[in-house]
Amino acid sequence: MRFPRALKLTAVFYGWKVVAAGATLQMLYASLLGQAYGSYVVLLQREFGWSRTVLSAAPSMQEAQSGLTSPILGWLLDRFGPQRIARVGVVVAGCGLMFFSQVQTPLMFYIAFLMISAGMSMSGFLAVSVAVVQWFERRRSTALSLASAGFAVGGMVVPLTVLVLETAGWRWTAFGSGVLVIAVGLPLTLFLRANPEEMGLLPDGIDTSSEEADQLRLARLSGASGDFTLAEALRERSFWFISLGHASALFVVSSMGVHLVAHLTQSQGYSLAQASTVVFSLTLLFLVGTISGGLAGDRVNKRKLVVVCMGMHCAGLLLLSHAQGVGMVVGFTLLHGLAWGWRGPQMTALRAEYFGRTSFGKIMGASNVVIILGSVCGPLIAGFAYDITGDYRVGFDILAVMALLGSVFFILARKPDPPQRRPYVPHAAGVV
Repeated sequence: MRFPRALKLTAVFYGWKVVAAGATLQMLYASLLGQAYGSYVVLLQREFGWSRTVLSAAPSMQEAQSGLTSPILGWLLDRFGPQRIARVGVVVAGCGLMFFSQVQTPLMFYIAFLMISAGMSMSGFLAVSVAVVQWFERRRSTALSLASAGFAVGGMVVPLTVLVLETAGWRWTAFGSGVLVIAVGLPLTLFLRANPEEMGLLPDGIDTSSEEADQLRLARLSGASGDFTLAEALRERSFWFISLGHASALFVVSSMGVHLVAHLTQSQGYSLAQASTVVFSLTLLFLVGTISGGLAGDRVNKRKLVVVCMGMHCAGLLLLSHAQGVGMVVGFTLLHGLAWGWRGPQMTALRAEYFGRTSFGKIMGASNVVIILGSVCGPLIAGFAYDITGDYRVGFDILAVMALLGSVFFILARKPDPPQRRPYVPHAAGVV
């Protein structure tokens, strides 16, 4: 069936539906467990008497599993498309949450978390990023920022999850969360189509009958689109500099997620309610920064923007580490929250800009193996420094140095030249 051209031009570009579905999936995971896990910790410790080591090992296992399996997941996403992989992931995550509601031993707890982690990896950030990257080029940063905003919005919904936990108990909440993930998540995965070409469309909603569309098709057919294979990307220094810079950023962000409240309450003397206000403010600034950063990333040099953000992380951490009043804590909150939001969408958009979208899943998956070092090691180093010195100053100063080092990595991450391949011969491809 052929649609009138006017209808095609006025209809909402399907790529925005991909963004909306991805944002909702990430909001779902963040609100039900990702950012609500701290509340589960309190209830699990109360019921089972498990140590903090037992309970904190689960998120570490989740990070390790995510990083180690990312190369395989990236290949699967490129081979079978985000829709199929995410569909399986939603079911696995939902079943994992329902199994979590029945745990009685640490072993069952870890098995449940591995199921949840595997499912969320298959249908969460990486799958959504791969899908969004395929649908956008000129407005890629904006699209990625809106998809990532679901994580921040999910954090704001956590109080509702906590209310259900207090009312219904953690077992019923976990079981209901599993049902909700499957019931809501499965329909959402239907929107994660692999690429616009399979629907007769082009990235950014380019008119398929335009001269620009013809040039885009010819570039892809000839191999002159500039897209890298995984092997070609791995040979580029920029791949490693971006990965190391991203790891440095997560070194900082993951440490704040674990240690910020403890530092504010134990070292700075703030109440838990006041510390929670800082965390909420960071989440709000992250949301504002994510959206505004996405818009900016489509208009300015992404790499230079990230360099500035890493400098803001560094300055914010120094303020927090040596805070002597509420003003310095407010300064940290503004600098860290906005830098976190502005930088986030550029991490994915920068790789897509440098290496293209053809093998993006495999390239992003390989990069995650390096990135995960930051999110795993950061909290451990900050915690170890606290155990040795009795406060967080040394640990947070180390984080500030890592942020500064990250800015150097991004300064060095210059855009690579397109891969050199054999020239395109039209007759060899059956084109005359």
